[in-house]
Amino acid sequence: LAFGEEAGWRGYLFNQFKSQAFWKPTLYIGILWGFWHAPLILMGHNYPQHPVAGVFMMMLFCLMLSPICNYIRIKAKSSIAVAVFHGTFNALAGIATMMVMNSNDLLRGLPGFSGIIALLLLNVLLFLYDNYISKDKIFTSKIEF
Repeated sequence: LAFGEEAGWRGYLFNQFKSQAFWKPTLYIGILWGFWHAPLILMGHNYPQHPVAGVFMMMLFCLMLSPICNYIRIKAKSSIAVAVFHGTFNALAGIATMMVMNSNDLLRGLPGFSGIIALLLLNVLLFLYDNYISKDKIFTSKIEF
């Protein structure tokens, strides 16, 4: 499933933003990616206790994961690398969620509030790395690949 999603998000759609700033496709893809999951979320996937609020949580989750995925896409020069990351992330998210089954689904696991905060912190670290350590300034430059 991750390979199919990433063929669309970081394969086709990302390529439409060539020579644009990093954040435009990142936000655009993140929002579309969140809406893409809405039908499954409303049917009870990921947030079975709160399907409507879950749509907004998934939107935040996708917005927080999108910079990381786009960064991988640019650094690896391949959507396959992002698909492997996405698939691995999905598997780990499922395992993490199963370990805390009897808790509020808006809070638990990687797609919950705790995971969104963790992704936010990871984005901050990645941003700091990109701006102060890396020679390639991906976050502040136009997309070239």
